[in-house]
Amino acid sequence: MQQLFKFVMKKLLFVVLAALLLAHPGKSAAQVQRPRLVVGLVVDQMRWDYLYYYYDQYRTDGLRRLLDQGYSFQNTLINYLPAVTAVGHSSIYTGSVPAFTGIVSNNFYINGRPTYCVSDSTVTPVGTTADEGRMSPRNLLATGIGDMLKMATDGRSKVIGISLKDRAAILPAGFAADGAYWWGKKAGHFVTSTYYRNDLPEWVKRVNREVQVKSGTNVFTSVAGVTKTFQLADAAIDNEQLGQDSVTDLLAISVSSTDAIGHTYGTRGTENHDVYMELDRQVAAFLKTLDEKVGRGNYLVFLSADHGASHNPNLLKQRRIPAGGLEMWNWVKPVEQKLEARFGFAPVILNVSNNVVFLNHAGAAKAGKSISDIKAEVISNLLDNEHVIAAVDYEHVLTTTLPQPVREMVVNGYCRGRSGDIYFVPKAGWEDVSNAADYRGTTHATWNPYDTHIPFVLYGWHVKHGESTEETHITDIAPTICAMLHIQMPGCCVGKARY
Repeated sequence: MQQLFKFVMKKLLFVVLAALLLAHPGKSAAQVQRPRLVVGLVVDQMRWDYLYYYYDQYRTDGLRRLLDQGYSFQNTLINYLPAVTAVGHSSIYTGSVPAFTGIVSNNFYINGRPTYCVSDSTVTPVGTTADEGRMSPRNLLATGIGDMLKMATDGRSKVIGISLKDRAAILPAGFAADGAYWWGKKAGHFVTSTYYRNDLPEWVKRVNREVQVKSGTNVFTSVAGVTKTFQLADAAIDNEQLGQDSVTDLLAISVSSTDAIGHTYGTRGTENHDVYMELDRQVAAFLKTLDEKVGRGNYLVFLSADHGASHNPNLLKQRRIPAGGLEMWNWVKPVEQKLEARFGFAPVILNVSNNVVFLNHAGAAKAGKSISDIKAEVISNLLDNEHVIAAVDYEHVLTTTLPQPVREMVVNGYCRGRSGDIYFVPKAGWEDVSNAADYRGTTHATWNPYDTHIPFVLYGWHVKHGESTEETHITDIAPTICAMLHIQMPGCCVGKARY
């Protein structure tokens, strides 16, 4: 009788398991191990050395917690040009380069049409009536981490992007995101577009009542911008229940005030110090929130930056280091006059931005002039500038004598129909800023390490403390995160998993 009972029970167990498998095809009791939440923290214009320049002043529970307990890739470099915000954010999350993402700068041309990287006239502003809400990821040509996570979980993961800058919220969130929220300068609070939803969630409205400022108030160049960004991030954790079930979510946060303050006041001084101290305080508070709401060890954080920045040229000159301001806006006017006289149409140069020259192809065609001849003339004039060491035609860069590492960065940054025509390389220490003696600020775009050496730190779920000096690229971040999550890397990814 006992043997018969065991036989019947085994048969019954088999029937139950078979029924479960039929009810849930492709699923079993075993599950892929993933963190409940992935947090991407991109600090705009954070030079790699800021990890250590302010190290002794950071809190042990803030940025130092990430460094002291996480894993740092100490030699992470940007591998394309130019090194600017939109390109950096898109490359971090797609694992790709501008040649494939189509995001070649913050502003560029699509077949001759001036285009802001995330502008979209087909959507309607939400939370504002101004064009600052007409934004979406539609100009992006590559999928990102969030899109891959959505596909891996059949859409059950939540993906949200938050930043003061529209491009820094939208491009990291990707196409399939549940939401992206950015600061509307005219609105004086966070906004979105109908690409994501038709009305702001109630929790965003509540935060907006707390953070609201008078229209036109510049929160970007104050530490308040950091605080407001994390206020919205905290609210997202609570109200979207991010990381609070078994399905992995993604929260992409980008801190923009660090960039605006760096541009205005430079890489040293009280203003830069204060914004990094506020960032440190906010990171500490946010990690505590994650510990309480998601659970320590249940979330994965990666810290990085979209680009670095040069030191102010006046500061460098004070220390007898060669530097100066290119002031390309002063170069353009006389050169344009020469070009118009020779080629008989105007304008010949549409724009010079981030060391890229955009030429008027339509004007050249209408005037019956060779664009190759125009390029040659512009390059000749660029090389007359004593602070420009090289200038190359994008379409022929592989046959130039430009050093291989820089040549590869220029090639990676070129997307036909969107990029300009000529890339020029200034001397180290020369950025396109003012040469005035009272100039305090800075900028970024060049191949040099001060613009392209960025942090990449992993912390949390399955991360052991350590560091590596192996050369790593910004494009390695996305495949590394995807490998840790056991999901497919994005569709245009060219990077490699490093952890």
